[in-house]
Amino acid sequence: MAEGEKTVVTNRKARHQYHILETIEAGIVLQGTEVKSLRQGKVNLGDAYAKIKDGEIWLVEMHISPYEQGNVFNHEPRRPRKLLLHKREIKRLIGKVQERGLTLIPLRIYFKRGKAKVELALAKGKKLYDRREDIKRRDEEREVSRSLRRRVSLS
Repeated sequence: MAEGEKTVVTNRKARHQYHILETIEAGIVLQGTEVKSLRQGKVNLGDAYAKIKDGEIWLVEMHISPYEQGNVFNHEPRRPRKLLLHKREIKRLIGKVQERGLTLIPLRIYFKRGKAKVELALAKGKKLYDRREDIKRRDEEREVSRSLRRRVSLS
């Protein structure tokens, strides 16, 4: 995380369910009440993903709760939100998603110099046995660190 960035929310499930191949920073087109709700941290990335439509990239299934003081000008919580990327970046991502069957997943949403940004990941879905291997490896590393701590505390 760079200086001047304030992380609002991270998608912790993404690293568990996908192999992250590369990450891209993109801006998000938001309405005023959405920005206020984001600043309060009222956002859920649970099932969110990015899809390509008409040469543009849209973030769908991201839930931003309505702003309490928003009255009639409040936003729809699950509306699709356009992502801001350079045209050549969009073309490159379209190629990778179509040719290799990869997915665009939001990893985190943060504010950088007052602007809302999303960290998108070009990802490939993990199979069930990959997830089991990750859990097994994590448990083994935890056991090793516990036994090392025990040895240090005994001596």
